[in-house]
Amino acid sequence: MIDSPRGSGHELLDESLQGAPIVVPSQPTHTRKLYLESYGCQMNFSDSEIVVSILDAAGFATTRDETEADLILLNTCAIRENAEQRVRGRLRQFKSAKAERPHLVVGVLGCMAERLKESLLEQEKLVDLVVGPDAYRDLPNLVEQVNGGQKAVNVLLSREETYAEISPVRLDTNGVTAFISIMRGCDNMCSFCVVPFTRGRERSRDPGSIVREAHELFEAGYREVTLLGQNVDSYKWNLDIKGQVKDPDQPVVRFAELMELVAQVNPELRIRFSTSHPKDMTDDVLHVMAKYENLCKYVHLPVQSGNTEVLKRMNRGYTREWYLDRMAAIRRIMPECAISTDVMTGFCGETEEEHADTLSLMESVRYEMAYMFKYSERPRTLAERKFENDIPEEVKSRRLKEIMDLQRIHGTARTLAQKGRVYRVLIEGTSKKRDDQYFGRNTFNNVVVFPKGDAQTGTYVNVQTHECTAATLIGEMTEAKADA
Repeated sequence: MIDSPRGSGHELLDESLQGAPIVVPSQPTHTRKLYLESYGCQMNFSDSEIVVSILDAAGFATTRDETEADLILLNTCAIRENAEQRVRGRLRQFKSAKAERPHLVVGVLGCMAERLKESLLEQEKLVDLVVGPDAYRDLPNLVEQVNGGQKAVNVLLSREETYAEISPVRLDTNGVTAFISIMRGCDNMCSFCVVPFTRGRERSRDPGSIVREAHELFEAGYREVTLLGQNVDSYKWNLDIKGQVKDPDQPVVRFAELMELVAQVNPELRIRFSTSHPKDMTDDVLHVMAKYENLCKYVHLPVQSGNTEVLKRMNRGYTREWYLDRMAAIRRIMPECAISTDVMTGFCGETEEEHADTLSLMESVRYEMAYMFKYSERPRTLAERKFENDIPEEVKSRRLKEIMDLQRIHGTARTLAQKGRVYRVLIEGTSKKRDDQYFGRNTFNNVVVFPKGDAQTGTYVNVQTHECTAATLIGEMTEAKADA
């Protein structure tokens, strides 16, 4: 499986992420085979579960061996240029494979599909079909169109599509954690971001279907769900684009109410969410988080820059002061809550003084973790049209190193401060480094490793921590009561 970062959203693409084959049990009646790789954020991973479900119903079994596939799909990300280049490299490999296996169909899904459809199909001739995020229901028809000798494209964006009634084929092999998509699209129009152009306008999913999916997952043995959206804080049901009630006989459900509904599914079901936007995070959300123990005390709140003028150029919709007020609210309502962020360096026109403001904000907040990257200009964005990408690469790299060095100090200090406590840990699987140890996470999203003993994956245990690395707590199971 792709090792997607926990708490990431459309603004988070870890440089280390690689596409990985998605494998689910096949049905014996299936005669064609699908090989699917997913790149980028958790939303893409969640979408891949929808795609597999749709193609499973159309008679495709899945395989981890690309050489036996009849259909190869890459679910792509367009957030940064190097992500697109990785995908192009894979497509060239598959193009060579098609020379030996003419029946092979190769397609691109997701964010790159909408943006590069003509280039991928006609100019570079790397793919047979291109399908946007809102057109996955059409995949079986498009595949048949290709088998009939034509190229196939559907990148139409929708104002209604949420795939609410489709049961995703769960691709997380641990059977413990799962994603629930609660909304699609984005209305924020940050000047550096392509998502509004590749995923369309915001639309929220029926809360009843979300709660039902959470119930089904719990009954199937899952013990943690992550509510996904490009901006979960702007979730709203039964409200139109102007904020007017659509149906007076139905309740209005915003994100705080939705979280409460999901938290009430079962106290043994943990809930996380990703990703929040500083301009939309309200105290109501924080109070609900504080009220329910199974709502994890972890917030990912991307700041991007600590300077108000840079934030204005980014069209982020908040100031440095507003962001710090949100930090103060989190600390006031949930004093121990862990906070992570995104930081971008080298945005258009960024001065040394503006960069210094980002460092000073980081000093003020002292994040547990951060995703940090250099600005990468993306086609069709407001930043490309309005601003000059004028910060030299060596300056971007130097500023990024300063940010990363500072975050390493803060992150290590925050982990050290957690050492010595007893945590309630959900066991997710065997540690990557030692077969005789489990790993899991506590409510603060800290990874905790400990000897297996007789515990089982998918259960909660209390762990007394006594050591740590820069980002991982180390301990052993205990009968002592957890304090977090």
